[in-house]
Amino acid sequence: MKYQEFVARVRERGEYDDAAETQQVISVVVTALAERLTADEARQLGSQLPDQLGDFLETTTGGGQRVGVAEFLQRISDGTGATERTAEWDASAVLTTIADAVSGGELNDVLTQLPSGYATLFGRPSVSG
Repeated sequence: MKYQEFVARVRERGEYDDAAETQQVISVVVTALAERLTADEARQLGSQLPDQLGDFLETTTGGGQRVGVAEFLQRISDGTGATERTAEWDASAVLTTIADAVSGGELNDVLTQLPSGYATLFGRPSVSG
């Protein structure tokens, strides 16, 4: 998937007004996700995403901080200035697009590194991370 296609899918899912707003949400959500992955996992995930996201994941990794969904959504809310409910919407728009763009095995590897509760944000409610 090319970067512009990724942005277009997130924009459609999130119902954002323009590409700039969409890219800001993508940046905040991917940063929050990268902080929760090990460097190796961020690199593997990034290898299956558009180059712009892959480069970003590799340079932003936080060493696998294991925090729950509530703190993850708070980080997104802080980054976008949105309510927690809107942060959940934003996270889901980006993370479901990531889930669609990567292999099932890679998605499982990502979910394995995250505490339970994240799978629904990736559009996979039947999977436990």
